[in-house]
Amino acid sequence: MLIFSPKENDANEPRAAVTPDSAGRLIKLGAELAVEAGIGAGAGFSDEAYKEAGATVRDDRAAALGAADIVLRVRPPEPSEVGTLKAGAIHISFLDPFNEKELVDSLAKQQVSAISVELVPRSTRAQKLDALSSQHNLAGYAMVIIGANELRTILPLMTTPSGTIQPARVFVIGAGVAGLQAIATAKRLGARVEAFDTRPVVAEQVESLGARFVKVDLGETGQTEQGYAKELTPEQLQKQQEVMADRCAQSDIVITTAQLFGRKAPVVVTKEIVARMKPGSVVIDYAVESGGNVEGSVAGENVDVNGVTIIGYRNIPGRVAASASQMYANNLYNYIDEFWNKDEKTFVLDREDEIVSSSLVTYDGQMVNEMVKNITGQ
Repeated sequence: MLIFSPKENDANEPRAAVTPDSAGRLIKLGAELAVEAGIGAGAGFSDEAYKEAGATVRDDRAAALGAADIVLRVRPPEPSEVGTLKAGAIHISFLDPFNEKELVDSLAKQQVSAISVELVPRSTRAQKLDALSSQHNLAGYAMVIIGANELRTILPLMTTPSGTIQPARVFVIGAGVAGLQAIATAKRLGARVEAFDTRPVVAEQVESLGARFVKVDLGETGQTEQGYAKELTPEQLQKQQEVMADRCAQSDIVITTAQLFGRKAPVVVTKEIVARMKPGSVVIDYAVESGGNVEGSVAGENVDVNGVTIIGYRNIPGRVAASASQMYANNLYNYIDEFWNKDEKTFVLDREDEIVSSSLVTYDGQMVNEMVKNITGQ
């Protein structure tokens, strides 16, 4: 069974879906593995390292895509390349199926079995396959480092003969995987940390990391089966923003991570809230690519608003590309290993299994994922 992993063509994507380490493990399963020349350049992995692991390094991208039984990559396939995939091939990547209807339709038409890694269920068994969580974890760390680099002051309390510097204040909005890692990282660096989430159930997790959970009485809230916050009513949003304004005004770094599964991200930091923040403070909008949590944030740009820097970096996990590639490649290896027939040395797409049924989007010419159907109306 031939597995092929192409390099990512997006200029903003330095991650690789296969690392030299995961390449060696895939080959030990009995797979034939090929990678495109230059696949690991953005993450610091040389072609020679892949060769030493036993992979074949190819520069005939189209031919390799057409021959592959399984294609592993980070980003969704380019529409122009879908037609090169052979019928019956399995394609595994982030797919964004809620916003890529035409791409999903073309994959189905090509008879490709497309697996969307962001749909892997958040269960104990699936943890080692959960690419969305692994990348959010790294993003949480990276956002604190980005904020610390932009800030004009240090994060920890420092007492010296010259005087005492008070710790920076960090406010994290959204205590999911990325938010919790941001909280933990900011605390390790000595900041004074507060956090808010619409789900009261996460308060204990926030406080266990040494941060203060900001409580807002929003009435009935909750979370989806995937662990995401449910969308708030206009009245709840108004009440939330009143509290956000006070906390943001006191903070040196504000990190927003509020995202809704399959929907546009909610605006939680309005331009009025930004206007109350002190010059020199920093806002990092992790949701900028899915609509943005911060009014005025721009994907791929830093915006200055009266001395407040709003950071809208794309692909924050890619800013720690070596670690992000390592974790993502491990997720993909674990997915393949979970359904690998070791006797026949082949990947078995078990549609009765919860992991496969949750993450499989197209199969046998059809769009088969119930969650995607429900959200997109397909």
